[in-house]
Amino acid sequence: MGSESTEPSGPPTAYLAGKLLVATPSVEGDVFRRSVVLMLHHDADGAQGVVLNQPLEAGVDAVLPGWQAVTTAPQTLFRGGPVGTDSAIGIVSVPGEGEATLGVQRLFGGIGVVDLDAPPLLVAPEVAGLRIFAGYAGWSEGQLEGEIARGDWYVLDAEPRDAFTDDPETLWASVLRRQRDSLALVAFYPDDPSMN
Repeated sequence: MGSESTEPSGPPTAYLAGKLLVATPSVEGDVFRRSVVLMLHHDADGAQGVVLNQPLEAGVDAVLPGWQAVTTAPQTLFRGGPVGTDSAIGIVSVPGEGEATLGVQRLFGGIGVVDLDAPPLLVAPEVAGLRIFAGYAGWSEGQLEGEIARGDWYVLDAEPRDAFTDDPETLWASVLRRQRDSLALVAFYPDDPSMN
């Protein structure tokens, strides 16, 4: 979120690829407020993910002709984050285990990225879900660990349906509600705390 690298305090954070970062209520701003980020990559050099719950008004075909018909509903482009907004990332659900499908690189579990230069009709029959993101969320070395230590993010387990929910606007609350501890109560935190 910030542009400077912050050194983490306490023990180092485990690598988080495949996890969700769920913004705490203290996070403000248009990009990350009440966001749910699927972590695609994380190592000692930094991290990348996509915001799952920010659909845009633009149709996919406006930037990638031929792909809208094969995307998961809602069939719109999503804002993946503030970095590289002139590029697109396709996230897919790949059924089964083992070899990746033609045009798809498996990342973890049943999630992969699709080569958006491949013909959509060649890729579509091989995947169970497809969503296109404009841009991504990125963190430099140590930056994400600092934000987690500061209390900006809850690190939670992802479920396969999270990346392809048909109701992205409620994803923040639904991910929190399914937690089995007091964190579930955060889902009911008011949009405007002064109204509480």
